[in-house]
Amino acid sequence: MKISYKTLLLLSVTALGLGCGYSKPKASSPAISQLSPASMTAGSAGFQLEVEGTNFVSGAVVNFNGVPEQTSFVSSSKLEATIPGSAIATPATVPVTVTDPAKGSIYGGMGSITSPPMNFSVN
Repeated sequence: MKISYKTLLLLSVTALGLGCGYSKPKASSPAISQLSPASMTAGSAGFQLEVEGTNFVSGAVVNFNGVPEQTSFVSSSKLEATIPGSAIATPATVPVTVTDPAKGSIYGGMGSITSPPMNFSVN
């Protein structure tokens, strides 16, 4: 079987592309394990919400019912967010998530990563 120059060149380029060693960096997703307090009474004043979990980074934001709240980074396992009274005005089950900011890399930017939600009760 005769292999043409073009076929050999195509096979070489393909082999180099597959074996270049590039893989997109993997980011660890944030995860919430506990909210403190876990509930509040509807109509209460604003409060400080402690969010415990894993893989939090500086610049992470706590989202309360989809709204990004003022957040302080304490550690990779703890954030504190200021929740306004207007966010707990009426009884509801409110999803809380953590969004780590977008991260850049030499291979291009990676988007922000949001945790699965944990429910907060407004009684």
